[in-house]
Amino acid sequence: MTERQPLLVIAAGGTGGHMFPAQALAEVMLRKGWRVKLSTDARGARYTGGFPHSVEIQQISSATFARGGVLAKLAVPFRIAGGVLGAVTGMLRDKPDVVVGFGGYPSIPALAAAFVLRRPRMIHEQNGVLGRVNRAFASRVDAVACGTWPADLPEGVAGVHTGNPVRGAVLERAGAPYIPPGDYPMSVLVIGGSQGARILSDVVPPSIAALPVGMLQHIRVSHQARDEDGERVAAFYAGNGIHAEVQPFFHDIPRRMSEAQLVISRSGASSVADISVIGRPAILIPYAAATADHQTANARGLKEAGGAIVIPESMVTVEAMAEQIDLVLSNPDGAAQMARAALSAGKPDATGTLVALVEELARGRA
Repeated sequence: MTERQPLLVIAAGGTGGHMFPAQALAEVMLRKGWRVKLSTDARGARYTGGFPHSVEIQQISSATFARGGVLAKLAVPFRIAGGVLGAVTGMLRDKPDVVVGFGGYPSIPALAAAFVLRRPRMIHEQNGVLGRVNRAFASRVDAVACGTWPADLPEGVAGVHTGNPVRGAVLERAGAPYIPPGDYPMSVLVIGGSQGARILSDVVPPSIAALPVGMLQHIRVSHQARDEDGERVAAFYAGNGIHAEVQPFFHDIPRRMSEAQLVISRSGASSVADISVIGRPAILIPYAAATADHQTANARGLKEAGGAIVIPESMVTVEAMAEQIDLVLSNPDGAAQMARAALSAGKPDATGTLVALVEELARGRA
């Protein structure tokens, strides 16, 4: 008689921020001999292309009050209830050893079913402020894994700082030696994330152009800009004699980051994780419209460690940005210290820590 494979059910919403750490956990658990099911909705299923083929994709019914008209909002409780009923039925038939939720409304049915059936369960939150769904379940799970630390947790809830899993290409460059700024070619990487990057395209190019001429002649810029901003950003750099590559997306960000003397970025959870795992000085501009201002919370740990300068969006001006860029690039010793501090805040073993938590839950020791 063959031994039963342990089963992990992963529940995740339809954004890259939720799905990427879910994928990282799935890959390792498969290698350790577990069966893995992913519970998501139709929107989340669009992000499953990178998951291993042996992951069983289960589409469930869920919904959010954040989108749609009045009728769609009225239907939300019924759609969620249908999803929960389906998840309960599935778990009664194929009892999971552990259920892990990564946030987003599509994770509600599986987490609710695990709560009803008392299956071992935990959540992982990528940001420094728990999302609505994770906050609702935080006191109803056996463990709360935090990708960003410190994290804003509900009263009475204890979290475990696991860190946010990063891509293999980032791990390959973890702790790459840092070359401090000096009188030789220096790289500045500008990345804005998928939302709200326009302010970086508006402020960063003139800020770099305002730097001392002696410094400017050594600077090479990689600037990730939206399609609608790319042409004017590239034209500005060229018009001011600044060597710059402007693209809507860089497929080799880990390489560019490892070669950079300075990173200018939004403070999305994955960007902060990449910066800290590779270990680079950063200027972070939290996205002001982020839910519960979670990007400011994401930046807190890196700032407190001394690895990043944080400028609130309301205070971002060409003068302020130019001053901070100059401060880093004109101070080799300070920049090197920032790189070491950023590295000290990194969690390159985040996936391994998550795996250990799952295994402890399965053994009943969490």
